[in-house]
Amino acid sequence: QVQLVESGGGLVQAGGSLRLSCAASGRTFSAYAMGWFRQAPGTEREFVAGISWSGGRSYYADSVKERFTISRDNAKNTVRLDMTSLKPEDTAVYYCARKTELYATPTYSPQEYDYWGQGTQVTVSS
Repeated sequence: QVQLVESGGGLVQAGGSLRLSCAASGRTFSAYAMGWFRQAPGTEREFVAGISWSGGRSYYADSVKERFTISRDNAKNTVRLDMTSLKPEDTAVYYCARKTELYATPTYSPQEYDYWGQGTQVTVSS
């Protein structure tokens, strides 16, 4: 069984920064792409960023490009999301998720991820 636990959310003023972390259990972490998603009240869960199983390639939603950076440490079974220049519209619950298929490329659809963390709240005040 895989468990994903996010941490690092909180309240920050617009223009500020936050770092989210996701700790994963299991010995096969390095074989799976990982993604960060977010969901604001009344909206669908949306892709934020993804990283390949090796960490060599990363992908971003247009809304966060140049502001967010995803990274991973396969030795520590962790994936991180560094968020800068935060905007009120970044306010949401952020989730990390594991891509279903081994050695697959991160994709934008939540349906293609099988394990999810419990989420961490990020609130950006104006």
